[in-house]
Amino acid sequence: MRIVPTLLPLALSLGLAACASTGGQPDPNDPTANLRNAEVIQRVQDNGDVIEEYRVAGQLRVVKVTPARGPVYYLIDNDGDGRPDDGAPVSPVYWKLFEWN
Repeated sequence: MRIVPTLLPLALSLGLAACASTGGQPDPNDPTANLRNAEVIQRVQDNGDVIEEYRVAGQLRVVKVTPARGPVYYLIDNDGDGRPDDGAPVSPVYWKLFEWN
């Protein structure tokens, strides 16, 4: 019965390795993936947040915010007025909370 204690760490390490190897795939829900010929302006805030503005023909379409801590979220302009929809400064916000591969 000494085999069982040695198999458990091996099984756990193989499971973690399998989870770690699934990353690096493009997000199918990424709103920036459909923007062709978009000019990307990237800036880094003092707190470490990365803000990317995607502009098509000079008009703002999507703002991607990658916080130093926390999930990436997007501010989208669907109606073409140059501001995120619903008139609120941070609405709508889309977060990728879980991913299964």
